[in-house]
Amino acid sequence: MLINNKRIAIVGGGPGGLTLARLLQLNGANVKVYERDLNKDVRVQGATLDLHDDSGLMALREAGLMEAFKANFRPGADKMRLVDKNATILYDDDINEGFEPLRPEIDRGPLRKILLESLQPDTVVWNSYLISLSAVGDSWKLDFQNGTSALADIVIAADGANSKIRPLITPIKPFYSGITVVEGAVYNSETAAPAIHKLLNGGKIFALGDEKTLIVSSKGDGSLVFYTGCKTDENWVRSSGIDFNSRAQVLAWFQQEFSGWDSSWLELFEKADAHFIPRPQYCMPLDQSWPTLPNLTMLGDAAHLMPPYAGEGVNMAMLDALELSNCLLNDEFPNIQTAIASYEKQMLARFAEIGQLTLEQTASMHSPHGLSDMLDMFS
Repeated sequence: MLINNKRIAIVGGGPGGLTLARLLQLNGANVKVYERDLNKDVRVQGATLDLHDDSGLMALREAGLMEAFKANFRPGADKMRLVDKNATILYDDDINEGFEPLRPEIDRGPLRKILLESLQPDTVVWNSYLISLSAVGDSWKLDFQNGTSALADIVIAADGANSKIRPLITPIKPFYSGITVVEGAVYNSETAAPAIHKLLNGGKIFALGDEKTLIVSSKGDGSLVFYTGCKTDENWVRSSGIDFNSRAQVLAWFQQEFSGWDSSWLELFEKADAHFIPRPQYCMPLDQSWPTLPNLTMLGDAAHLMPPYAGEGVNMAMLDALELSNCLLNDEFPNIQTAIASYEKQMLARFAEIGQLTLEQTASMHSPHGLSDMLDMFS
């Protein structure tokens, strides 16, 4: 086997990195996952994830984790309501009620727990914030902020949008999509924000109007997360002067930027946790490519960052993990570099296609005809 006696380091303990670790360990690989979180109990942020049969779910099946997934996914969380800026329901997707969903939803926390518990003890090295990666002969030295270091024969970057490793693979940088998201969370939404909680109905809300979006998603712990989306300059987060840890300032911004939207939406901002996260949305060039390195590659957002509006991010990362593991475990390749080259070729071709669809969806949702486009798509 190509990876016999090879020390494999995966930098980043998100779904992609953990899925890869699981798949490799099933085949006897020596794997460590270096994760910057302090421990496994750090609260996992973000909305629920819908896993697709030909990507995320396929990776879980290959990893032998479908029973665990079925015990932890959220039936009904795939329900979706499309509304206008006045919160008028224009499309109510409840067609899968009582049936196994086509794209089942799971919260990030339970998904990570499933993957973590599938790994051998001490696979994940917590509190490992990578500050540098340097070549040592044919190996790599990883240096971490806590003063520790490690050696590896193969390194896989699964460290997300701001990857520290990607610049060692390619100088290609992402471009700004034109959209900035502001993320917020409301805990105990049933009592804190009853009107939105009722509208949410345990699923998702997509509100569109005036070339803007507001997406709200329920979570299994009784909270909800929401994301505004609007066109801004690339440097708006800094130039706006908004303190995103000030509920009052973010509320004032929303009232101005989303003027004309129904006052019922204010409940989200008035009851939100006072820590909002602004997220300018970037995308890697669709035609990106680079010369394959002998023992260094990447997956997920580190490789193909794109906006979230097509719901492909986590699915792409988990499929990357499956395809990369298949290549590394395939003895028909003469060496690791050739195996990585095969993985990167199919990964980049897949991204070129899905990235294009994602950019088109992003532009459509933030266009004057965004609402009618979505209605046409669902009907």
